[in-house]
Amino acid sequence: MQIVRAAQRRTATTPNATMTTLASPTLGAAGTSLWLVEMPAGIQGPEHAFAGEVVWAITEGSASVRVGESEHSLEAGDTVVIPAGVMRQFTAGATGFTGVVTVGEGEVTRGDGASAGVPPWVA
Repeated sequence: MQIVRAAQRRTATTPNATMTTLASPTLGAAGTSLWLVEMPAGIQGPEHAFAGEVVWAITEGSASVRVGESEHSLEAGDTVVIPAGVMRQFTAGATGFTGVVTVGEGEVTRGDGASAGVPPWVA
């Protein structure tokens, strides 16, 4: 058993969002990463895919997600499961959104097909 204390969390801020690592292979978890995403209103994240299945639970606000060629609206309380290797892109709604995300295999492929490695909030 591992307990990750609030003081141990890591935070990474990009031009698109702030990610707070709740657990990861370098922070108490054996092979699963769990993080919090906070994205301001109107911001669009980069198109990318994870090597593993990704589960997003929107806890506050609203967003849209494009998965492959389909676009879907999400609001607080919605959960989206994205298959491994499928490109996706989130756009925050009018008030932004907060969500909790988990993935087992954290290597990322960018929209141009190049590897982006494992993000620091997933490592």
